[in-house]
Amino acid sequence: MASSSANRDSGIKWTAKENKDFEEALAEFDKDTPDRWSNVARAVGTRTVEEVKKHYEVLLEDLNKIESGKVPLPNYKTT
Repeated sequence: MASSSANRDSGIKWTAKENKDFEEALAEFDKDTPDRWSNVARAVGTRTVEEVKKHYEVLLEDLNKIESGKVPLPNYKTT
């Protein structure tokens, strides 16, 4: 899931709807899709190609941190 915090590049916060649209567009337009980032930006509707590319880079950075153990998993209580 993409972060809803301020975009590290532009400082402009992504809304929950933008993140949802972004995630759905990533599922629809995979890495082999021609003009992938133009399609993703069009699907989000409120972001430029450069903004969606940067948001994707931030997402990958976050995933790498999580997978490398640099971000602790939450301690969920079981009931």
